Amino acid sequence: MRLTFLGSGTSQGVPIIGCGCAVCTSLDPRDNRLRVSVLVEVHDRRLLIDAGPDMRQQLLRAQVMDLDAVLITHAHMDHIGGMDDLRAISFLHEPPRPVPIYADAATTEAVKHMYHYAFGPGRYPGVPEFDMRMITRDRFTVEGIEVEPVEVMHMSMPVLGFRIGGLAYITDAKTIAPAEREKLRGLEVLVLNALRKQEHYSHLNLAEAVELVRELRPKAAYFTHISHWMGLHAEVQQELPPGVFLAHDGLVVDIQEA
Repeated sequence: MRLTFLGSGTSQGVPIIGCGCAVCTSLDPRDNRLRVSVLVEVHDRRLLIDAGPDMRQQLLRAQVMDLDAVLITHAHMDHIGGMDDLRAISFLHEPPRPVPIYADAATTEAVKHMYHYAFGPGRYPGVPEFDMRMITRDRFTVEGIEVEPVEVMHMSMPVLGFRIGGLAYITDAKTIAPAEREKLRGLEVLVLNALRKQEHYSHLNLAEAVELVRELRPKAAYFTHISHWMGLHAEVQQELPPGVFLAHDGLVVDIQEA
């Protein structure tokens, strides 16, 4: 299994428009963060998790030539704002193939509302084609790959993380119920959101994320969904425990399958 961080930034990305802080003006490419998204490759299958407003740029930069499915964690714009550009994936196939989209009921309704022109009769030629596949909290299979949803809370909003073999991907979490934490035991790699060092009402901060890693004890952990408030990548990395890393755009991690 291979994990590629397409984007590791928060909802505004880094740098932020109009900001002149040390992080936003850093020359270290690791401090430049597009909106959060990852590509998971299992053998010859390619799963995209989240399709935010930077998705087109991300797929071009990573030279992603096709996708087998898209998994959506929740309906905030930094996670679904680029779905219109999935039309290019459909048009790679002849005839065009609707892109399979896996999302829960609330996210499915939000996608249908935001991209209303892609659903219903009389669609304009060239609109994206989505094959919406509604998921619950039960395990499901994508192209022969078993995926286990993990529910986390983004303040009061349920958000789905996903466990695929020895990998778990969690974004936009503030709290995780004990039963859901049990799904995160025995991991090779845990990807977890860590917004900044200061406390935040709807995201884990750095100390909370480190504490959760200590509890779950994955072999390695990578923090993502990082804001400019976190600080410079090179400095923050030196503060982290062994086996814990700040992710950055373009980072590739090969994972031993569980």
